[in-house]
Amino acid sequence: MTSAANPSSLSSAKAFVPETRFGNWFLKTYTWRHHVLRVAIEDLLQLARGTVPPAPVVLDAGCGHGQSLPLLHRYFVPSRLIGVDCFAPALDDAQAHARAAGVPVELHSGDCSAIPLPDASCDIVFCHQTFHHLVYQEAALAEFYRVLKPGGLLCFAESTEAYIRSWVIRLLFRHPMHVQRSAEGYLDMIREAGFTFEPENVSYPYLWWSRAKDFGLLERMKLQRRRVFGEREETLVNVVARKPLA
Repeated sequence: MTSAANPSSLSSAKAFVPETRFGNWFLKTYTWRHHVLRVAIEDLLQLARGTVPPAPVVLDAGCGHGQSLPLLHRYFVPSRLIGVDCFAPALDDAQAHARAAGVPVELHSGDCSAIPLPDASCDIVFCHQTFHHLVYQEAALAEFYRVLKPGGLLCFAESTEAYIRSWVIRLLFRHPMHVQRSAEGYLDMIREAGFTFEPENVSYPYLWWSRAKDFGLLERMKLQRRRVFGEREETLVNVVARKPLA
């Protein structure tokens, strides 16, 4: 795995793998917004178990084209909503999307391994389907920890190696393959970064779009039994982790 040492000495272009043209189109669709983002945010709120503070400062780490911003505004009711991304065209789209939705947002150009925010300035870091693009993952987690206030929440939703390495995803999208992890691998990494969470703060969604071999078609046609947790290699992992108070 690539070392996270001194990531700031490298350009942001080397710190992540940019999407394909198809990928950038897909990230602006209704399918992405409704069936992926909305579902993840609702699940993360359930996993938070009532610990989301009122009027939080929310950072969307890797906000991309900004489809998440109106949803974060609706579900978290933040006093301040911040988006960070290092892909300039996506930030332009995010600004236009937020303006059209009437959502106040502060957008910053920056990499997740060098977030341009002060220490302990956020109540929530939302990181959705961003991590599998990042080369310097440990450095990004260290930055999430740094910018969170003590007791702050990391709302993390990610696709696993099993999904990213499927032939459909490899055909349509681009990712740094050498840093992909299993669900447990991501959870271990989050623990090692200093965050805490319990089993009730973790879920392994089994959604149709995450079954890249057939998108769940065989199950819907009753030609294959639905595999339960423990029988399948998980393709998604969601977790709400906390920065300790002390």
